[in-house]
Amino acid sequence: MDIGNEQVIRVLIAKPGLDGHDRGAKVVARALRDAGMEVIYTGLRQTPAMVAEAALQEDIDVVGLSILSGAHLALVPRIMQELKEREIADIPVFLGGIVPKEDIAVLRDMGVAGVFGPGTETRAIIADIREAAVARRKASR
Repeated sequence: MDIGNEQVIRVLIAKPGLDGHDRGAKVVARALRDAGMEVIYTGLRQTPAMVAEAALQEDIDVVGLSILSGAHLALVPRIMQELKEREIADIPVFLGGIVPKEDIAVLRDMGVAGVFGPGTETRAIIADIREAAVARRKASR
C-alpha cells in the first residue's frame, strides 16, 4: 500500500513463548499504527516457526518481538533461524521486554536490530523501526 510517494511500513508484532502479558505489545502496536504503519499482531503464545511464517506470509518489513518471560536467549536464536530458513533473514528484528543489560550485546550479535526496555518512549521505537524499514528497502533495490 502506498500513501503518497511513501510505501506503508508493515510491522509484525509477535508474542513468542508462554508469556501471557501483552499490554506493552498492544501499546507499541497502537503507536506504530498511529504513526501510519500497518501492524499485524499475532497474539499470544506463538512458536518461532509461527512468527517466521507470519512474517513471510504477510510480507513484513520489520518484526517486533515482545518477551517478558526471560526466555529471549532461547527464543530469539530460534526465530532468527526460522527467518533464515524462509530466506527472509534480512528483515530487521526488534525486541521489547525485560532484558538484562548483559544480554543486549548477545542479542545484537544474534542479529537483533534493537532492544527496547520498559519506559522506552514510543517515539524512539517508531523512529528506529522506520529507519530500519527504509534501510532494508534501499538495500533490496
